[in-house]
Amino acid sequence: MTGSSAADDKATAPGSSGPSPRHVAIIMDGNGRWAASRGLPRSAGHKEGTAAARRAVEAARDLGLKYLTLYSFSTENWRRPASEIRDLMSLLRQFIGDELPTLKREGVRVTIVGDKKSLEPEIKLLVGRAEKETAANSAFFLQIAFNYGGRDEIVRAARQLATDAAAGRIKPGAIDEAMFSQSLDTSAIPDPDLVIRTSGEKRISNFLLWQAAYAEYVFLDVLWPDFDAAHFARALEDYHARERRFGGVGAAP
Repeated sequence: MTGSSAADDKATAPGSSGPSPRHVAIIMDGNGRWAASRGLPRSAGHKEGTAAARRAVEAARDLGLKYLTLYSFSTENWRRPASEIRDLMSLLRQFIGDELPTLKREGVRVTIVGDKKSLEPEIKLLVGRAEKETAANSAFFLQIAFNYGGRDEIVRAARQLATDAAAGRIKPGAIDEAMFSQSLDTSAIPDPDLVIRTSGEKRISNFLLWQAAYAEYVFLDVLWPDFDAAHFARALEDYHARERRFGGVGAAP
């Protein structure tokens, strides 16, 4: 399914005249600055960021979306202080522990994308549990990018295809964009139509490098812990105002 950019199967967002994107991905940025501006430890910002993630899931569903990806922990985040990493891991445990019953009940399917092999055994079991217990759900798809890096994902996919080719399972000449997409962590869902980044920074930060090739980007000045349904709706309004051409030409003026 990934690699698709067609406009089919899209809902119309409340208050808009055009179709809503099927898949929105969010770079959740600004937890540390939110905490620093209030004289609080960074852990307080991450805790509030978790609450914002919960609001984002609710808002996405209310706005008629089907797929949401949240960038929660990158492969580069391991460079942060050990105490902060412990806090982030603790928040992941708390988020899954607190939210999993609700997500299951409401038909949300949870998928974790990223390098899961290098995670601590406890975290690996936790994310595996979330995926297993929601695997049959299809009302809404929540994808959490954890220990994720776009370049790392592409390298892992290329390595797997090279291994398959060397073993004779596939022919090198048969490798195309569709096959490569199916080798990525995100093969189960469509590519994002819209990528939102909070905090005012205007970088893609190694996020969904392959999948977001034709995504629209919206950069918001709000720090992630303050992100709410109104900010989400505003980003969708910006999206609706754009003309997506996918390398073609637009409508005549």
